[in-house]
Amino acid sequence: MKKIFVSIALLAATVLAARAQNTQEAAAEAAAALSAADDVPEKVEKPKYWTNSILTNINFGQTYLSQWAAGGYNNLSLAGNVDASANFAKDKLTGTNRIQLDYGFLWSADKPILQKNKDRMYIESKWGYETPVRHLSYSATFDFLNQFGRNYDYKTPATKYDDDGKQLDPTTDDWLGARVLKSGFMAPAYINLGIGVLWTPAPWVSVNFAPLTGSAVIVTIPQLRYTYGMDLRDADKYKNLADGEGKEIRKYNQDNGYYDNFRPARMEFGAQLKVDMGWVINDNFSYTTQFTAFYNYLKPKVEPRLTWDNKVYWKLRKFFALTVSTNLIYDPLVHVRDTDKDGKADAKGVQFKEFLEFGFTYSFSHQR
Repeated sequence: MKKIFVSIALLAATVLAARAQNTQEAAAEAAAALSAADDVPEKVEKPKYWTNSILTNINFGQTYLSQWAAGGYNNLSLAGNVDASANFAKDKLTGTNRIQLDYGFLWSADKPILQKNKDRMYIESKWGYETPVRHLSYSATFDFLNQFGRNYDYKTPATKYDDDGKQLDPTTDDWLGARVLKSGFMAPAYINLGIGVLWTPAPWVSVNFAPLTGSAVIVTIPQLRYTYGMDLRDADKYKNLADGEGKEIRKYNQDNGYYDNFRPARMEFGAQLKVDMGWVINDNFSYTTQFTAFYNYLKPKVEPRLTWDNKVYWKLRKFFALTVSTNLIYDPLVHVRDTDKDGKADAKGVQFKEFLEFGFTYSFSHQR
């Protein structure tokens, strides 16, 4: 019996020793695994060089009048806007890219037609590479200004009477027949490509001066080429004439329908100054402005072409905002009227457009 107890004790001791050894081996393996885990390098997050944002607005307006003594017309309006940007920053290289799209319609009871009241396409890209001078960079810029479709000035149709001498209301065809074409896709279109220097003294302001800027003004609709200052195809024939005589010849071609005598494009070479400023007061209020001046070396006697754009954005609620925008253009070669106050063909002037809109808004941004 004693031998049996001794044998059982030895067997139990052997089992316990084996388990202890297995436990030590498992602990050693776990320690080795933890040590190996410490040697694995931490995952490094990939740098993000791009910052993108999109702001969209849809605005609706409506007026209804019933027996309103002061007068007026029922009307509806619908307009949309997209303002998208993509900015790049890596080491000494920076890039700012922006697209602005505006489109809208207006219907009024006094005209049985749908009129376009907003139509604008503006694309710009600006790249800079830092120089040893603080806040100064070499720069390359590109901008493109156009519209989506044809735009008209709706003149009042000629008065018509029936057989009894009663005045008739203008029909839709009468309104369409009286309208005057003002612009269209690529008519006009402005394209600028410049090389120069970029000065950014503060995050909210940048000044770009490009003394080497190539510019193209394109008018694909022949009957609009005179309006936007296109040259005659045989301009060399008239180069010795006085400015006044040359302008009268151009107007003669326009008045007599010789539209094909004008060139479809005008190439320019000069200097461009572009000033951008923007203030973000908080997440709900911002103001941006851009002033551009272009001087044509090839026509030194012609005044510079100027543009000035402003935009105020005020987010009132989560999905509703008030937007005020203005666009100003002064182009000494564009005829804003047929003749000036003295009856001469040179009818240049300041073009101005302003919009105040309230409607649905949505925006988002991300980095990549």
